[in-house]
Amino acid sequence: MNVDLIFKIAGIGIIVGILHTVLDKMGKQEYAYIATLAGVVIVLTMVIDLIGKLFDDVKVIFGL
Repeated sequence: MNVDLIFKIAGIGIIVGILHTVLDKMGKQEYAYIATLAGVVIVLTMVIDLIGKLFDDVKVIFGL
């Protein structure tokens, strides 16, 4: 597993957290939740890509 990916996910989490807080303090709760949802979707696509690679590696290892 690559350490860069962990730092990317942590960076996205920090940015989304700050953005959510700023938007929430400005009274834009709807936009804050949309920004949080967008961050979750971005991280989820990164993780799904890794899971796909994991399954491909398992296929190759076991010869399926």
